[in-house]
Amino acid sequence: MAEKDIPVIKLDSGGEAMPSLALGTAAFPFVASEDTKVAVVKAIKLGFRHLDTAAIYGSETSVGEGIADALRLGLIKSREELFVTTKLWCQDAHRDLVLPALRKSLDNLQLEYLDLYLIHWPVSMKPGEFQYPVPKEDFCSMDFKSVWEAMEECKMLGLTKSIGVSNFSCKKLEQLLSTAKIIPAVNQVEMHPVWQQKKLREYCNPRGIRVCAFSPLGGQGTPWGANLVMDNEVLKAIAKNKGKTSAQVSLRWIVEQGVCPVVKSYKEERMKQNLDIFDWSLSEDELLLFDEIPQHRIVSGEDYISPYGPYKTLEELWDDEN
Repeated sequence: MAEKDIPVIKLDSGGEAMPSLALGTAAFPFVASEDTKVAVVKAIKLGFRHLDTAAIYGSETSVGEGIADALRLGLIKSREELFVTTKLWCQDAHRDLVLPALRKSLDNLQLEYLDLYLIHWPVSMKPGEFQYPVPKEDFCSMDFKSVWEAMEECKMLGLTKSIGVSNFSCKKLEQLLSTAKIIPAVNQVEMHPVWQQKKLREYCNPRGIRVCAFSPLGGQGTPWGANLVMDNEVLKAIAKNKGKTSAQVSLRWIVEQGVCPVVKSYKEERMKQNLDIFDWSLSEDELLLFDEIPQHRIVSGEDYISPYGPYKTLEELWDDEN
């Protein structure tokens, strides 16, 4: 599959074209690994052009090494052929730490600029060495205004083409937008047929905020994952009828919503299957079946609830958007 076979999503923040399928690199436990480096090279060779990482994942260095190898091997002619996303971790989510954090990520990635830089969660933590899970006493409220101003500065300096957020509810987006000079290009959230995020998408779409979907297959293989997506009977029935897999049906449904799935698999056969979602579509009758799927959030956000922090309940974290 060639790059041109992957449709792109235009970002309103500057007209960048974001490939509508990304390779995720959140391999738990969060450490750099040779597996990630090899997977990045393999993914680029197969046709992936959108790579997603984060400071907390510990995979930035491996992703950067993979990109460098792909360039040396001639799999891509230049870095400009790639769309690279990384994320600001909560311990650096303070006005004076945002720019240094981005520069460190760029060093890890061996890049001069990012395509997309996201605030990872709508909460800050005491500065210091990264820890996950984070000690509950380290949580503190994020100053949305000042942190976003620092994100805007990163874009104005040309260190990232676009800026955005992750795990933000409608209410938290509204708060950020009340002072923002630049609208977030993207909100990356959990989304799949079992957690369809209809309210959030209805909020984001008219405002020009594109949605990216993490854990589009339910986050299997992670401590927070579940089999609810892959075991769903609606997906199984559609997959059988179309000669596809349940994973492909889930990814195809997400793409048809105008959303970019971030899918993590380092196995070559799975990568090929994940890429094979663009030359077929779901029928109107099949799409109606998705409305019947019971909804269940898989990534609860429990790690970000703390008696010392701004969110003491899950309802406060997600603003009852269930």
